[in-house]
Amino acid sequence: MEVILNKDVEKVGRSGMVVQVKEGFARNFLFPHNLAKPATAAGLKKLEQEQQAKSAQFTKAKEESFQIKKRLSELSLTIGALTQGEEKLYGSINTHDISEALKEEGFSIDKSNIELVEPIKSLGIYEVPVKLHPEVTATVKLWVVKK
Repeated sequence: MEVILNKDVEKVGRSGMVVQVKEGFARNFLFPHNLAKPATAAGLKKLEQEQQAKSAQFTKAKEESFQIKKRLSELSLTIGALTQGEEKLYGSINTHDISEALKEEGFSIDKSNIELVEPIKSLGIYEVPVKLHPEVTATVKLWVVKK
């Protein structure tokens, strides 16, 4: 029996896929738990329309991300920090601090999208990657200076 999955089902498929399953599995598990619906002509047509709409939305978001990437590449952030000695910081600069600095510049970027390998613990100039879209990553120049 062919069904259209409403949600991801382990070892069966992902949401939106048309899969072949045994009739008893569909009738006794997938349908009662609203994990799938029968693959009818109308259901397949609706699925195709949803996929086209999702594809168009994905493309639009990607284009917007390229615009933001261009603006971010021209940006140079400066964060002041307290230091001990010449180069070492008392604390560290982490993704939250960078996210706040970006908000002050007018960019609303979540700290989980900032790909900082480890917190910054010394003065200097850093290039920080920012994930804007699954296919678009921007780089922000960050200056860490004495406060």
